[in-house]
Amino acid sequence: MARINSPEELREARDAILAARDPDAPCITLCCGSACQASGSSEVAASIEQELEKQGLSETVHLRKTGCHGYCERGPIMVNLPEGVSHFQIQPEDVPELVTRTLGEKAVVERLLYTDPASGEKISREEEIPFYKHQHRLVFGANMSVDPKSIEDYLAIDGYQALAKALSTMTPEAVLDEVDKANLRGRGGGGFPAGRKWRGSRDAPETTKYVIVNADEGDPGAYMDRSLLEGNPHAILEGLALGAYAVGAREGYIYVRQEYPLAVENVLLAIRRAEEYGLLGENILGSGFDFTVQVHMGAGAFVCGESTALMTALEGRVGEPRPKYIRSNLKGLWEKPSVLNNVETWANVPLIINRGADWFTGIGTEGSKGTKVFSLVGKITNTGLVEVPMGTTLRDIIFTIGGGIPGGKQFKAVQTGGPSGGCIPEALLDLQVGFDELTKAGSMMGSGGMIVMDEDTCMVDVSRYFMDFLADESCGKCVPCREGTRQMLKILTRITEGKGREGDLELLEALSEVAKETALCALGQSAPNPFLSTLRYFRDEYEAHIREHRCPALVCKHLTAFHIDPDKCQACMRCAKNCPAECIDGGKNRVHIIDQDRCTKCGTCFEVCPPRFGAVQKISGVPVPPPIPDEQRTIVRKSKEK
Repeated sequence: MARINSPEELREARDAILAARDPDAPCITLCCGSACQASGSSEVAASIEQELEKQGLSETVHLRKTGCHGYCERGPIMVNLPEGVSHFQIQPEDVPELVTRTLGEKAVVERLLYTDPASGEKISREEEIPFYKHQHRLVFGANMSVDPKSIEDYLAIDGYQALAKALSTMTPEAVLDEVDKANLRGRGGGGFPAGRKWRGSRDAPETTKYVIVNADEGDPGAYMDRSLLEGNPHAILEGLALGAYAVGAREGYIYVRQEYPLAVENVLLAIRRAEEYGLLGENILGSGFDFTVQVHMGAGAFVCGESTALMTALEGRVGEPRPKYIRSNLKGLWEKPSVLNNVETWANVPLIINRGADWFTGIGTEGSKGTKVFSLVGKITNTGLVEVPMGTTLRDIIFTIGGGIPGGKQFKAVQTGGPSGGCIPEALLDLQVGFDELTKAGSMMGSGGMIVMDEDTCMVDVSRYFMDFLADESCGKCVPCREGTRQMLKILTRITEGKGREGDLELLEALSEVAKETALCALGQSAPNPFLSTLRYFRDEYEAHIREHRCPALVCKHLTAFHIDPDKCQACMRCAKNCPAECIDGGKNRVHIIDQDRCTKCGTCFEVCPPRFGAVQKISGVPVPPPIPDEQRTIVRKSKEK
């Protein structure tokens, strides 16, 4: 297709693309995002292509390789259009039957359909599956409709229409006013109003200005921005171009982690195709507006998600934060006004310009508008990416969409906001998800990570884990973060090892206060959040560790032990044979005993003991039960050998 030089030509190009496509023609949509690729979707795609060729269908059936569908627990995912029939966890050997049944016989493959765990009902249509049914997919929904490597697919769903509208009928000030009126708050963590940030850059006297996409998503368990950039890169480019037009920038940057190769590949291709079509580069759509985009691959330092550290890295220096005497929207990249927003924030901008601020503010709460994409992971039945309106309760996200806690376990807490966020207990499950609501609860929205924990989770160990991560990721530039996180980690580790002392909690609180008030950047300032929130809601667990040398959740190795119940031991010798430390004494017809001095607490004995016996038990605290006299160790009943 030739270069598009006006909004009219863009409409004509879209009409031509749609005219060449039969909406009733069969199409196989296959999720090829990173999660499904890890489950083998590339091999499935190759098998589909081979099978279509074999059955003579390659000319009449289109295979669309899309980005992430969100239901990562069930990948690879295939959806047959226009019927909308979905099959899950497909393997290459399933493909011949799938192609024959779904295309030839217009039927389904029962074993690959979604099965409702409550009723046992088979559900064939994606929109009827509870995981999808209760979501509101505005930003993430297009992932299932476009091949990220095809600009034509994006144009077919009104792609770049918002940019054409802005350049032809709106002034830069009008675009900024619409974003401001929509009360779009940054989805990267801080929740700062995008319109206010943009206005500061627009009003700055310097003529050179920059717009930047923060795709340095480093939170453990979070991959929302990655999946958006992989699956729909043109939406982010269009939002970035709209932001550039509004603030008067001519250059934009996408800062993305180097370990996201698919996202890098897709966004680089999208930039090239957009430039070929005249949607980026010089004289975009014949408007006289020039805008270019470059991609910078970061090395993966967590601190580079912070705005000033990211800009320092873009400048070619070590990614360290700098004091914010002046905000980066006034003096940022190369001391020029710079607007930095994360991937999801930019993806919302075309929706606002196309549908209007009033439509956007009709979704969400008073202080948090629109929808939010969350990465729902941890002890949850349905792992994946979910998009819901702001104001949806944690209970609805975890139990209605997420399917609740597997294995009949009890919900204990959910951690929101990444490693610098907080843990929210069961008592607050009806809390509405919003920027202000989560902050009041002692947590934060963050970029959207949501880690669910069950009854087997030790909250003290959770606090120690995240402090370990943050101490390791600290750049070391300021003392409160560099030394404060290390000292907090040292104390928390000591507590989990049963060496906690009276006064440790007060000392941790004092260190937290210093870090929150004096650390240079948000990493250090928010580092105490996991400790403070778990102390606030689970103080009893800290006290049990310190005063009773006991881990209630039986997680901390130094405060637990494995014991063989002599009344349940069947002398089957499985634990002794599998013990890597060879610390289990016993033989055929003899009750087994664990030598606690040699036991490494690896848990192998617990795992291999048959559930019907349940002889190996995990117990809290020390000492362990006294040894059994030798004369009482012989098992005489033959039934016990079975």
